[in-house]
Formats: sequence, C-alpha cells, structure tokens
Amino acid sequence: MTRRIEVYIDETPHRIGTLMFSRQASRERAPFEYTPEWLTAPDRFPIDPALPLVNGPQFHAPAPNGSVFHGAIADTEPDGWARTVILRDQAKRRQRARDKGDALPPIETALDFLLSVDDASRVGALRFMDESGTFCRASAPGIRTAPPLLELSDLVRATRAVEENGETAADLAYLRGRGTSVGGMRPKCTLRDEDGALSIGKFPSVTDTRAVTKAEVLTLTLAANAGINAAHARIVDSDGIPVALIRRFDRVGEKRRMYVSAATLLGVGRGDADSHSYTEIVDVIRQTSPRAQSDVEELWRRIAFSILVTNVDDHLWNHGFLHVEHTSWRLAPAFDVNPFPDRQRELKTWISEEGGPAATMENLRSVAPYFRIAGDRAQAILTQVESAVSSWRTVGASLRMTAAELDQYADAFEHAERAAAVA
Repeated sequence: MTRRIEVYIDETPHRIGTLMFSRQASRERAPFEYTPEWLTAPDRFPIDPALPLVNGPQFHAPAPNGSVFHGAIADTEPDGWARTVILRDQAKRRQRARDKGDALPPIETALDFLLSVDDASRVGALRFMDESGTFCRASAPGIRTAPPLLELSDLVRATRAVEENGETAADLAYLRGRGTSVGGMRPKCTLRDEDGALSIGKFPSVTDTRAVTKAEVLTLTLAANAGINAAHARIVDSDGIPVALIRRFDRVGEKRRMYVSAATLLGVGRGDADSHSYTEIVDVIRQTSPRAQSDVEELWRRIAFSILVTNVDDHLWNHGFLHVEHTSWRLAPAFDVNPFPDRQRELKTWISEEGGPAATMENLRSVAPYFRIAGDRAQAILTQVESAVSSWRTVGASLRMTAAELDQYADAFEHAERAAAVA
C-alpha cells in the first residue's frame, strides 16, 4: 500500500511538506519532503534537526522497536493507553466481521495509528491531511472529540470498562478521538476546561494502590512553588473519582505551538533511549535557545526537584521544547512529574555520563560547573526547591489528600537526599 499525506502547521494552516507512507509485507517506510513554498517562506524552520531545510525526500532509518516516522512526527503518535484503545477497537471490528462472514478490516499500520489522533487535539502544531482533503480525525458535524467537563463521568466510565476488559464497541467508538490524542501508559483523555481551554484528564487506574492522580497534582503544585515553570494542574471530582486536569501548554487560545520532545532534539529514537544524559540536553539548549543560560538553570532546578520527590520516570519523552522562531526552541513547562516511593532511586535520564543515573545531591552538585551555575547560586536554587518540597504534607492536605494517602508517599519525599540537600 502507498499513501500520500500532506503535512500542515498551525491553525491557519501552511502546507509545509508531504509524508509518503508505503508498506510492503511488514516493511514500512515514511520519507518526508518539504514543499518549495515552505523552503522559501520567511518564517520557515526545520521541524526536526534530522529534517534540514533541503529539497527532496528525506528518509528515516528507525532504531529497533522505534517509530517509522521522523521524531517530530513520531512525537504526535498515540502511545501506551491510546494504542490499547485503538487495538481493542480493531479487535472488536474484526470479530464483528468474522461473525457476519465479511472481509476482515486490515491490520492497523503505523500510519493508521498516527492518523487516529484527532486533528483538534493532536500534540503540537503539526496537522495531517489525507487524500480526500480532510484533516485526519477532524470532528464530524455534531461530534465533539474534545468534550467539555460535563462529559467527564462518561469518559471515566468508558476508560474503566477498557481497563476491566468489559468495554463495548460503543465505549471504544466514544474513546477513539477522545482518549487517543496523547501518549503515556495511564488512562487519560483530551477535553475542554470550563473556559474552553484544551486540557488532559488523567484517571485513576483500577490497578492503583495509591492516590496517583492526586499525587501528580501535588507534585506539579510543589514544582511551581519551587520556581519551576510547570504545567497547571488541579483535581476535579467526577462522581467521587479524583481526576487530574492538566492544562495543555501547546495551545495559546486556538493557536497551536510547535512542540517536540527532548529525544527529538537529541536525535534519539524509541529503540535507542538508554543512557542519555541531562548534560546532552544542556548542549542542545545552548545550541537552540535564545535564553540558553536561563533554560539551563531551569533544567538543573528540575533535576534537583526530581531527586527530592523521587520522580524517576524522567525519560527523554517527559522533557520537551516549544518552538520560538526560526531555529530557536525553549524548554517547555514541566509535565508528567510523579513521586515513586517504591522505585529504586535512579533517574531514567542520567545526570551526566560520568555520574550515571544515581539520584543524589552529590551527583547533582558535580554537574553545576557544566551547567555554569556558581556555588552560591546552586545553593540558593537548592534551598528554594527543598523548602517547597518540605511542605508536601501541607500542600497535599490542601488538595484533600487524606493522612493515609499522604503516608503512602512518605518514602518519596522523606529520604537521605532531602537531608543532604538541607545539609
């Protein structure tokens, strides 16, 4: 099979290129080619360091288990929970076809997964138009793929049905386009806040043994108190179920902001994510940010915070960048920051190649010179971060976390590295 997908950018769309997808047996390819108009546009920029502004198709050789698409495009793919919804929906449709004796729907390709994300809520500013001239998964008349908060209870019910393996075809039809726009393993959806702003709703899982959604809002609140530019988050109650509502930072009103993961700026694919370091991110910031030292210092502050709250799921896709202009990118707000009281205290992204993944104050201090942070400034940052983290019980109580729920997270916040930070 061969497909030709036109790639646009922003709400008032500019056609910037063409994605040419082909599949032969199990081999898939997806070269990308910029349009002549984009190559000469005054506001042009490469959407990915691996896609320089040159004529002709540019191919991507994926790492094992990596995406067939270039990083900037792959950053908009569904992952984890979203893929579960899509695959369950496919299985049900194929079973219905068997029962009726009809031809089986084809197995989903990498392109099908990419295009299953709703146009209105796709991460970042890229948009994909199919051969019929339709932006993929664009809302049909009368159908809201990013529903308002009023529909939150329906979303919770449908996602819980999927987790319990009791979903109906109607549940899956409802979630496709609503619960398939963002990555990550936990159940979630895209919806509209009271003021119409695009947000992510994260739901408790049926397998949770702790108050995970409350803890994520707690941690993002502490991050903001620690001087970190963090995504705005709050808890919304849906029939007694606490849902974390996190404001999307890749939108300003209806304007889309171009977003890529740190992995994309580093040129790292999904199958090649091991043993990369924060010092590599520093190098990229110095090459791309118009306020490089400010972003570098912010990154060091975030590492300190991750150590103190035991946020050890800090892989390269949980760090991102927003496009500013031309070849400039700024560090995006912090997101997906969670405390893990029962995990080994090692970061997914190493602090440095020499220091490795150990989540320690000693390791953090060792890279301060590489970050060009003087000793007194490093101490001031660390003091502010530790002071914010020390209020975790008070802030948690203000979010209506019970004493028992807070006790379950004590090991994430109270440990030897907190004492080392104070000392």
